[in-house]
Amino acid sequence: MTNIADPRAPARPNPWHFIALLGGNFALALGPWFVRVADSGPVAAGFWRLFLPLPILALLALRQHRPRTGPKPGRTAWLLIATAGVLFALDLASWHIGIAYTRLGNASLFGNSGSLILMVWGLVAARRLPRLIELGAIAAAVSGAAILLGRSLEIDHATLIGDLFCILAGVFYFFYILLIQGARGQFESWGLLFASTLASAPVMLGIALALGEPVWPHVWWPLVALALCSQVVGQGLIVFALRHFSALIIGVVLLTQPAVAIVLGWLVFGEMMGALDALGMGLIAAALLLGRLSENAAR
Repeated sequence: MTNIADPRAPARPNPWHFIALLGGNFALALGPWFVRVADSGPVAAGFWRLFLPLPILALLALRQHRPRTGPKPGRTAWLLIATAGVLFALDLASWHIGIAYTRLGNASLFGNSGSLILMVWGLVAARRLPRLIELGAIAAAVSGAAILLGRSLEIDHATLIGDLFCILAGVFYFFYILLIQGARGQFESWGLLFASTLASAPVMLGIALALGEPVWPHVWWPLVALALCSQVVGQGLIVFALRHFSALIIGVVLLTQPAVAIVLGWLVFGEMMGALDALGMGLIAAALLLGRLSENAAR
């Protein structure tokens, strides 16, 4: 899962920016695999993903910090970040539970459904009828989700439950983005990521303990890899690259995440994909792309 693009994008990114964007998405796509192989609970794995990188994020935030010439962030801004952190924890907890029960490709696609919900919310907030491209995105998303949910029900009820948890994660992510956007102008990117992660980590731990999950692992490498790949390398490269690209380019590159997840699911876990699965995934991928195209056309 990634943050949405910065609309103030320079016109000419260099090749390193594109490599960073691809690399960040590839690193994020490895996250579900590490959650699967970790011997802690899935929500507890999310806690370690957030907790382990905190010292690194703090150093990066301090290095990026510049003296402010305007007013310092007030109580409202800090409350927004704290609430956003709680919502991100709920997003991550739902997504990690879903990863444990559904296919990796489904988890990656449904976990990114928050961007489509944001598009629909934008239409409601603007009080206007959707354009043709937006209607196409909504229709493709609904059709693809219906196909994938139906296929999951055919395979196993637990797989359907996993899909629904991933969709719920997308809903929480939608509210997280709304709140984080309200505080974004008062914090540097690394400071914002550190503060929201600090607020999320104890909530994740509380959920894991409430669910009775094993928290302390016997094997650490999947959790260390999850923390570094998802929260430091993945998010770090995305934060570095996002402002240099339009929504269209970001939307296309985001589609590499489910593609990598599908390949991993096939190679590592033997998750086969039939023709209907491919159709459903293609429709949702098209919906994500059309949603990004719509954002680009609106600017």
